[in-house]
Amino acid sequence: MTVRFWAGAQRAAGVETEQFEVQSVNDLRRLLAARPAMGRLSSVASFLVDGAQAGDDAPLPDGAAVDMLPPFAGG
Repeated sequence: MTVRFWAGAQRAAGVETEQFEVQSVNDLRRLLAARPAMGRLSSVASFLVDGAQAGDDAPLPDGAAVDMLPPFAGG
């Protein structure tokens, strides 16, 4: 599955996209939290799976497109 990082998540990750093999959004969140630059961000970010808002229990099937969106300020 491919994760696309947006805004501050992209800066923290140091890349625009990255490949992962995890089963759920929660698994992805925990994997990212282990990285020093992404620890706090992973706990407050929102995730979209194939364009739809996804909670922590959402499965991540092979080939899914996941967007990691940090909190945004303003309008």
